[in-house]
Amino acid sequence: MRRFDEIYAIAAERKGGTKALEALLDRPLPRDEIAAIADDRWLSSMARSLFEAGFNWKVIDAKWEGFEAAFEGFDPRRIAYYHDEDVDRLVMDSRIVRNGAKIMAVIDNARFACDLASEHGSAGRFFADWPDTNFVGLLEVLTRHGARLGGVTGQRMLRRLGYSSFILSPDVVARLIAEGVIEGAPSGRRAMQAVQDAFNEWIGQSGRSLTEISRILAMSM
Repeated sequence: MRRFDEIYAIAAERKGGTKALEALLDRPLPRDEIAAIADDRWLSSMARSLFEAGFNWKVIDAKWEGFEAAFEGFDPRRIAYYHDEDVDRLVMDSRIVRNGAKIMAVIDNARFACDLASEHGSAGRFFADWPDTNFVGLLEVLTRHGARLGGVTGQRMLRRLGYSSFILSPDVVARLIAEGVIEGAPSGRRAMQAVQDAFNEWIGQSGRSLTEISRILAMSM
């Protein structure tokens, strides 16, 4: 596995130099700002990411104002108590993508967000307190306790709100394979732990966030 500065040099060369590369990087929010994100924004991000999965993102983007209205601002405490009548209303609402299974997933995720708030004070506080060095553990929580938040969906949900996160896009996976970290797209705990270990090593070498390292890996391919 190459040192991070070697991978950085590859990405910089591909993008026209370090200045050009740095301009392309996303940087995560500070932890206190993550903690301050309201619960409804966490649920909104969960909903948007799961509706985008397997669908045209431009369509979801164009309809998102309608989603916000149809789901009443994504207040978890309200949506957690949705009943069959609410589901029927949403399935008939042309302002959103009328996918019954994904609508039900939003309701389940509202309950998940309420559980986090009940235990930790807020969903944002829970996410802010989770260590970068065990990001794969957080992804496992999303997979086990959230609805349709496994894999890249959960990763994109976190990145959308400025959370320090890697996204296992095809380019990032290709770089991890090239570095001998994994042999193929990671699907089990052992492979995901190998990914985490590699990122932790690169964090130690560079002092950068998971977000920056992930973007640099992607741009090195």
